[in-house]
Parts: sequence; C-alpha cells; structure tokens
Amino acid sequence: MDGNIFLSDKKHEDFTWETLGDIKEGRGDLGEEMPVLVYRLMQYTMLDVLSKAHGPEQANEYFRDAGFLAGTEFAKHTLDLKADLNSFVANLQQSLHELKIGILRMEAFDAETGDIVLTVGQDLDCSGLPVTNENVCYYDEGFIAGILQAYTGKTYDVREVDCWASGDRVCRFNGTVVSG
Repeated sequence: MDGNIFLSDKKHEDFTWETLGDIKEGRGDLGEEMPVLVYRLMQYTMLDVLSKAHGPEQANEYFRDAGFLAGTEFAKHTLDLKADLNSFVANLQQSLHELKIGILRMEAFDAETGDIVLTVGQDLDCSGLPVTNENVCYYDEGFIAGILQAYTGKTYDVREVDCWASGDRVCRFNGTVVSG
C-alpha cells in the first residue's frame, strides 16, 4: 500500500498544483495535448452525474467552485501576480492562447471599483455547442474569479452574460468585486 493512492485510507487530499504530476514524463509518446472532444466528454458527463445527484443548480455551483480552485492555482503557478494590470492581462492572454483554452480580451475595466468585463473567443468549454439559449460556462466563471482574486486579493463574483450556447460567438463575463 505504500504510495498507492487508490488503496489509501485517506478520504480526501486537498488539491495542489503538484497533484497534476509530470505530464511530459508520463505522456512521453502521446504528449501534453488532447482533443477538446475528450475534455468535453469528461466535463459534460461529470456535470450530468452531479446534476442528477444534487440538482442542476448545485452541480453548477460545484463547477464554479472547481473552476475557482483551478483559476487560483493556475494564477499562482503560471502568471506574474506582481505585474501591472496591462502586463498581467497580456500574460494571461498569452497563457490562455498557448494552452488553447481560448482567446481572451478585456473589454472594460473600472479602476475605481475593480469591476471588469472579459470575453473569451473559441472557448474550450462551449464554442461549437448547439444553441440551447442558455449560458453554460460555470467552470469558466469560477476560473476567472480565481485568477482575479489571486491577482487583486479581492473577491469577485463572475457571471457569464453571453455564451456560444446562448447564440453568441464569444463568451462574455462580468466580474464584480464583492469584497477585498
């Protein structure tokens, strides 16, 4: 049982960046990339299972929470949190593009309140989905909120206001400072 995480008596370990492992070493032949189809297969089946077990609103909240944790860790481990705003946003844009998560654009930022409007084109989570007249990027809401909190130290409520699934061609997110 030494080191076998599946046979461990531990009920739950908190996520850490190191939990992701050494992907380059572990996937030497296959590499670090995979098709979006595989990512969405995992994401949407997980959302389906959670929705059936806990209801759609709670499942969406779980996805926001997971996105928040991911965004916080992503920011802490891949972004320069001491950079000025323009450099930070440029670095974030570059990172999201290189990782093929999406094409980020900052539409508005209120320096007085900290409120922000961002768009993500070619979004990993939803671009190309059928139009269902709903916003579906709950994970992204949390991911963006986690990144913003890691950078600013302020708590953000991030909500998607436009989505590919609602008929738009970019996902638009309003981030409002709630404390900090």
